[in-house]
Amino acid sequence: MEKQFDLLCTGMALVDSIIRGFDPEPISASGFRAESGSLNVGGEAVNEAMAAAKLGLHTAILCALGEDGAGDMVLDAMRRSGVDTSTVARSKEHPTPVTTMFVNEDGSRKSITNGSHRYNMHPENYPQLIASARAITLGSMFRAPYDAPEVIEAVIRTAKDAGTIILADTKLPNFRRLTLAELQHILPLVDYIFPNEDEAKYYSGKSDPDEMAEVFLSYGVRNVIIKLGSEGCLFRNARERIVLPACRIRPVDATGAGDNFLAGFAAALLQEKEPQHIADHRAILRFANACGAICTAAVGANTGLKSKAQVEAFLQDQN
Repeated sequence: MEKQFDLLCTGMALVDSIIRGFDPEPISASGFRAESGSLNVGGEAVNEAMAAAKLGLHTAILCALGEDGAGDMVLDAMRRSGVDTSTVARSKEHPTPVTTMFVNEDGSRKSITNGSHRYNMHPENYPQLIASARAITLGSMFRAPYDAPEVIEAVIRTAKDAGTIILADTKLPNFRRLTLAELQHILPLVDYIFPNEDEAKYYSGKSDPDEMAEVFLSYGVRNVIIKLGSEGCLFRNARERIVLPACRIRPVDATGAGDNFLAGFAAALLQEKEPQHIADHRAILRFANACGAICTAAVGANTGLKSKAQVEAFLQDQN
């Protein structure tokens, strides 16, 4: 079928309440101080969709939002970024999830989730939409809605049958736990998987990045990209091994850096003139690295990255 979208981002949509510089020393019986607090739209699907749209991809999103103020905030931000939101499902029964993020001075962070993060729509019920995109992101495997094997399999098989490139982000489990072995029958259909170092270690049981990648490859995943934070990234497939250092930048907040990395990867991959199997992965990874780095220079997952031209200028400065 004719492809309507370049990229379809699927998964979680939420609001991040970001607290920077939290002082654990109380100033009263129930009062604490922090350097700053802000509300930012987030969730893997939202972050990836907004970044991809800014980079020039015709991007749609398949996610769920509550009929509440937080949902209005997310929807408005995505529309302003150029994301097609016509397939967003809104519900009076389930509120929009809100995550509290504590961000440290070096940009690292910890997050607090709650029961509303367990609810999400069923992307497997939208096969025509999945088939209408050149590529799809699963944001993220091992978290709702992709913490159920039957949902993962239905979406991936629909995408594969339609010739849609499958880009699977990952997350550590927060409610339901899955293993690679439980997905071994479907992992060979995944074109690219994007765990960070902690996630790769958790799911592979290994501590060396190359050994982590080997485990994913042994389950049939075609291309493995392990995001190594300040150490850059490692790319592995059956033919290539690429290691790229991190870009030079002073991080402020790492929230959404991996999602911006994936969006940058998708943009560079889909804008290539060569077929996927002979793609210039080094150039694609370099662009993705820059997108992730730019994200960390501002508070919030969708604040730093503005455009493809910005990324290209950043890369010129890195030379």
